[in-house]
Amino acid sequence: MKLIIITFSCIFLLSTTISARTFSDYINPDFTASYLKFIDNFGTFLLSQNKTFKAAIFNPGDQQARFYLCVIHAASNTIIWSANRDGPISDSGKMFLTVRGITIIDEDGDNKWSTPSLKSQVNRLVLTEMGNLVLLDKSNDSLWESFQNPTDTIVIGQRLPVGKSLSSEGSNSNLSTTNYKLTITSSDAILQWYGQTYWKLSMDIEVYKNSYDVVEYMAINNTGFYLFGVGGTVFQLSLPLASFRIAKLDTHGHFTINSFSGTNLKQEFVGPGDGCQTPLACGRAGLCTENTVSSTPVCSCPPNFHVGSGNSGGCVPNDRSYSLPNACKYSSVVSFVNIGYVEYFGNFYTDQVMYRWNLTACQNLCSSNCSCMGFFYKNTTGSCYMVENELGSIQSSNGGEREMLGFIKAIVASTSDDSNNKQSSKKGGFPVAVAVLLPILGFIIVTAIVFLVWRKLTLSRMKEVKLGKKSPSSGDLDAFYIPGLPARFDYEELEEATDNFKTLIGSGGFGAVYKGVLPDKSVVAVKKIVNIGIQGKKDFCTEIGVIGNIHHVNLVKLKGFCAQGRHRLLVYEYMNRGSLDRTLFGGGPVLEWQERFDVALGTARGLAYLHSGCEQKVIHCDIKPENILLQDQFQAKISDFGLSKLLSSEQSGLFTTMRGTRGYLAPEWLTNSAITEKTDVYSFGMVLLELVSGRKNCYFRSRSHSIDDSNSGGGNSSTSSTPGLVYFPLFALEMHEQGSYLELADPRLEGRVTCEDVEKLVRIALCCVHEEPALRPNMVTVVGMLEGSTPLPHPRIESLNFLRFYGRRFTEASTIAEENGYASMLHQQARDSTSMPSDSLTGRFSYISSQNISGPR
Repeated sequence: MKLIIITFSCIFLLSTTISARTFSDYINPDFTASYLKFIDNFGTFLLSQNKTFKAAIFNPGDQQARFYLCVIHAASNTIIWSANRDGPISDSGKMFLTVRGITIIDEDGDNKWSTPSLKSQVNRLVLTEMGNLVLLDKSNDSLWESFQNPTDTIVIGQRLPVGKSLSSEGSNSNLSTTNYKLTITSSDAILQWYGQTYWKLSMDIEVYKNSYDVVEYMAINNTGFYLFGVGGTVFQLSLPLASFRIAKLDTHGHFTINSFSGTNLKQEFVGPGDGCQTPLACGRAGLCTENTVSSTPVCSCPPNFHVGSGNSGGCVPNDRSYSLPNACKYSSVVSFVNIGYVEYFGNFYTDQVMYRWNLTACQNLCSSNCSCMGFFYKNTTGSCYMVENELGSIQSSNGGEREMLGFIKAIVASTSDDSNNKQSSKKGGFPVAVAVLLPILGFIIVTAIVFLVWRKLTLSRMKEVKLGKKSPSSGDLDAFYIPGLPARFDYEELEEATDNFKTLIGSGGFGAVYKGVLPDKSVVAVKKIVNIGIQGKKDFCTEIGVIGNIHHVNLVKLKGFCAQGRHRLLVYEYMNRGSLDRTLFGGGPVLEWQERFDVALGTARGLAYLHSGCEQKVIHCDIKPENILLQDQFQAKISDFGLSKLLSSEQSGLFTTMRGTRGYLAPEWLTNSAITEKTDVYSFGMVLLELVSGRKNCYFRSRSHSIDDSNSGGGNSSTSSTPGLVYFPLFALEMHEQGSYLELADPRLEGRVTCEDVEKLVRIALCCVHEEPALRPNMVTVVGMLEGSTPLPHPRIESLNFLRFYGRRFTEASTIAEENGYASMLHQQARDSTSMPSDSLTGRFSYISSQNISGPR
């Protein structure tokens, strides 16, 4: 009897440990899987036809607490998809496949995950050779696919459409979703953490932008990584040929691309590449410093903080009466801890919430917002940036554009009685007292200094008045301080430097420009500002402080200013070769092709900096050859940027619809559309065409012009040899369509330029003058095209057809001019580009003539 019992017991135990067989390609409904049922195959119950992928009830990291339904790349054992990532089950939990779909239930009967309601009954579950888990009906129509429900990874053959996201996993053994997300938008792929953007695909230097289509989806294949639009590739990252490649958002918030070769996955791309740019590189409130030796950053704590206890991996305030809050989960009194001049990853990708506000206003705004975890303030511009929802790592400052004064919100610990208050005051209340008393003490000291300075200046001015040297109303700026101001000059100094404003070297919408020599023998250009709208001296200086902080090798440097009495003057570095229009259109030596290209590249770099490199984006609104100045070696520098706020209210009222110069104005000025940096891109494209032809885009061809002249441009290819007004952009479009690029080159170059060189600039120019702003490249991309790091796109002809309309207008205007005897007048106007006839003819083509509408910005 004992023998029989032992025998049956052995048979029973053996039966419970025998693993079910693994299926190939597909399984049918009324199927059940668990890790224990398929334990011999490590939970694998389904293989793709060639065994490239497997579906399993899997425990990542070999831990025994959390099991998931996963699709796994067999050779590398890499999880590419998981079902119940936020609802793991035990080793005895089960997956059920029924005609209604897939359901995953834990051992206690709790439903952890299931497919949504399906339109028809399930006939089979298929695992494809691409790794796609698919539910099919009897007609083999897809009811549900894992590819359409991505987790943290996509593979070859899978698409991540606009609006979909990847969410990273908690760890290699815990697949639960975290707050790192990769989202596809209609124009980009972005990484975010608690809503804070910390990386954009479009700004990565390894990625090329091929077109300006609206993005539809992200994908990878054997040759690389792409964002695709309706017309083809929008963004492209070329990679070595690979049979298996995955794109994944990893546990630390990096977007990585890996390929499988042999037995290992090889990393081919990572974004962001900067080790300190991920949100938690050094934990919450940790200070991250780039390591010049290795890619691993160096972590420490900012001033007034120390490493916290436990496994938080972050920093906490030195003052123990302070603690860091969670967003909107506190009701105590708050204070702010100063962490000095630092940087923060989110500030590079977000706009400031305040501009030209003081530090107190910025602090008050954060105090009143429970989701605000801290703020960063830039003294030079009064810019205020908020950190909302969650505080990440701080970046150590290298003196770059993002350097700001940082303040972290802290909860002030409450006490139960007065004795505790006193004890707290003795032990940990010093920073609070300092925070209260220092501003008061500082205010008293500053007030005393200001009073003493004012008294001294008043006595000095009274003395000067008695001596007849200066009027009592002249005043100066010593009584207040504006951060970022360049050097200040007295009016008398500039009067002497310019020899009483003797040598006029230019003029514009803001006034005349004179050549001057300072006492240190440096040559300068002094601009007299007239009719400015800013009446207050301090307001004027605040604007100049912003402009004075904009520095780039391709921008004319503001060396100083004068704000004395009613005088307002700006002192710029002197550009000894003058403006581009004088060199390009004048009668001097011809500008060689390489010199023209250098001018184009320098101008593009300057504009790219104004649009994306400054603390505040600057839209110039008046890019034209007159505002591009040249130095030795034909180094190009953009002038008159950032001055729009110096216009008087009367001047501003005149330019509610147009600002800039006709002939360079983008079409959106006429349609009341939003004016963005793409208006500058349009103007740059027009300048680029003038660099190619060596003459104004709108010019007059007389009957005596030679064959060479006619080949240099025309309003219509069929009538290019006839006299009259010529609209060169249309001729450039026609020659582009024919591939006859050398017809567009300045004939004075006499063959010293190749067809390929001309084609490059013409194609870039035509892309810049697309009618729709969204189709124009940004200036960073234009720089890449000119430098050769970004492939040349093909202009969209349908977005350039408006040039044909303008060309017809020119033909009509030319005919009317001939009939009414205006030919000589128009010829002169086209040469001077300053004004046009005031009769009805003007309306026909005034928009595209080179007429000043306003001063430069």
